[in-house]
Amino acid sequence: MKDKNSGTDSVAFRVELDSTNSSIEELQTKIAFQEHTIEALNEALSSQQQQLDELTYKLRHVIDKVKSIEPSNMAKDSEETPPPHY
Repeated sequence: MKDKNSGTDSVAFRVELDSTNSSIEELQTKIAFQEHTIEALNEALSSQQQQLDELTYKLRHVIDKVKSIEPSNMAKDSEETPPPHY
């Protein structure tokens, strides 16, 4: 004679197993989506860093060029006239 509880236990176990498998699949899907998102963010960050490096280089070049073209508005110490109270 079979025990009634063993059949009920078996069904309950299968339901719980199906639920667990479903949860695992959902987690795997979320992880895959997160990995894709992280890769996309990494590419965007790398691109922005490259743009920042290029802009920094160009800005330094422009600053150097401006410094070499425009003379300083301040007189050198040797050209400076003494203040009137001397």
